[in-house]
Amino acid sequence: MKIVLTGGGTGGHFYPLIAIAEELQTVAEQEHIPELSIFYFAPTPYDEKLLFKHRINFRSIPAGKVRIYFSPKNISDMFTTWGGIIKAFFTLFFIYPDVIFSKGGYASVPTVFAARLLRIPVVIHESDSAVGRANMWASKFAKKIAVSYPEAVAEFPKAQDRVAVTGQPIRKSIIHKTTHGSFQYLDLEENIPVLFILGGSQGAQKINEVILQSLLELLPKYQIIHQVGATLEPEVTARAQAILHASEFRSRYKVFGFLDSLAMSMAAGAASVIISRSGSTIFEIAAWGVPSIIIPIADSHGDHARKNAFNYARRGACSVIEESNFAAHVLIAEIDRILGDKELYKRMHENAQNFFDPLAARKISTEIIEIALSHEQ
Repeated sequence: MKIVLTGGGTGGHFYPLIAIAEELQTVAEQEHIPELSIFYFAPTPYDEKLLFKHRINFRSIPAGKVRIYFSPKNISDMFTTWGGIIKAFFTLFFIYPDVIFSKGGYASVPTVFAARLLRIPVVIHESDSAVGRANMWASKFAKKIAVSYPEAVAEFPKAQDRVAVTGQPIRKSIIHKTTHGSFQYLDLEENIPVLFILGGSQGAQKINEVILQSLLELLPKYQIIHQVGATLEPEVTARAQAILHASEFRSRYKVFGFLDSLAMSMAAGAASVIISRSGSTIFEIAAWGVPSIIIPIADSHGDHARKNAFNYARRGACSVIEESNFAAHVLIAEIDRILGDKELYKRMHENAQNFFDPLAARKISTEIIEIALSHEQ
């Protein structure tokens, strides 16, 4: 059995694919399916170590972005995409997989297009409340459509019989937070609340800026684990050192460019409140059951960032601060409000846990394998 995973460009696309790969291997073993081969088609491997760890074969397939604003790059990227389609066609022809599973994004287009030409079944998954352009196009011929948010179902009016609300697949290594030893592992003080700031794999400059402005007021009361993005780490570290050079609480501020799965699990286990963007990370936060403050990007495609944030907030699991209102004094007041109200904190914790479906990866993987078996026959 051969299965191709595609999509990418961000961790929000890539890491759910890894979660699916993990579950595919588990289901195949339980169902005694021999010789399962998994491939990842994308312009870049994104994380070669994870691909190697999970025995996923990488194939480089060029893909160009389609921008919604005028740019000369749209023309050159069009040729890149057509080149990717040709390469994907011949690569798929010689592998001839049983199913393509796509997470969407521009990186998925050449592979999904080629699969359509070769009549290979396609399954897609949409993580956001507002469906991305690549997945909207692929939904016209996809065998099955999985969505993380119930609100996304309505975006597929002509495919209701093929849509299922599955939730978001999350890697096994971070689906559970680690509380035992987390304070020692991260060199934190006991009995001081911990703020865990997540900026995503690339960091979030606006969040970093507001956190730096808030340090002198936050650190007397709280400890901070701040994931800033690998490229932004030197700048944030230097600015924080300048701000805190005379502060007796400077050791309470921990900066990380990138957190591996162990550090992420430990940070989640120590966290009292999480501050984050509103991408796929929302589902990780929900899995951990930690109350959160979500700051959606103001100008996301289809306004999906705001829709994600407010759909999660409607479940009573988080507070939302819009980017236009996101300032140091607003953030500090909201942190104090959540941590100062035990009943509110308990409700947010319970509502976050209720939002997450731990069987998401299993549901999707089981369907993929069923389609693959019927395709083989």
